[in-house]
Amino acid sequence: MQQITNKDLFEYTLRLGDDRLVLGHRLSEWCGHGPVLEEDIALTNTALDLVGQAIGFLGAAGEFEDAGRDADTLAYLRDATEFRNLMLLEQPNIDFAYTITRQFFFDTFSYYQLLELEKSKNETIAALAIKSLKEVRYHLRHSRQWVLRLGDGTEESHRRIQDAVDDLWIFVQDMFETDELESKLAEAGIGVTAKSIEPEWRKTVTETLEEATLTIPEVMPGLLKGSRQGMHTEHLGPMLAEMQVLVRSHPGASW
Repeated sequence: MQQITNKDLFEYTLRLGDDRLVLGHRLSEWCGHGPVLEEDIALTNTALDLVGQAIGFLGAAGEFEDAGRDADTLAYLRDATEFRNLMLLEQPNIDFAYTITRQFFFDTFSYYQLLELEKSKNETIAALAIKSLKEVRYHLRHSRQWVLRLGDGTEESHRRIQDAVDDLWIFVQDMFETDELESKLAEAGIGVTAKSIEPEWRKTVTETLEEATLTIPEVMPGLLKGSRQGMHTEHLGPMLAEMQVLVRSHPGASW
């Protein structure tokens, strides 16, 4: 078995934190713009949950790195190529159907990922996974119910969420790309490979889309991958510029 280094743990928890930070920010853009008041509050609360999870994982990443960077520094003072979030999560909201589809895809992924990470031999990762999973169970139930409502709802809602599924499906392959780091940590009982949770993800997503009378797209393999190595779409840079502008405009300020 290969030796696990702090650099490995830093990179892995950075991925976990970046996923949740970027999606949390995207959801926060709905604050005050939700389709109904109750859903406005639900989306905002989910965003807060995700940012809270991001703080935990990025804080752990900073401790593993031991270079003086805390969660805030990692969130606000890195450029787009240094982020390790899935490409799916940086995609713009477009409309409510896109937001829900993106959320459902990730909630399902996160749920099965955290189920495995609860058993991590690294106490910090296991503790963060246990805490996060309590929230993700609700997130998944919420987004799945909306997929069903929109898919099996009106002609307009069905068309919109089918368009979202068709457009966002191209990011699924990137979600399950597994590299040497994931394999190494999984073998050591610390992490989990994305590939290992793909069957459960596809089962849950397929059953839900079928129940919602939605069609699963056929997408050619080999498209859009490499997010864990810093490859991203054109949407991440502008999002980070907005998210980071205050801290970068006033370096060293605290409040």
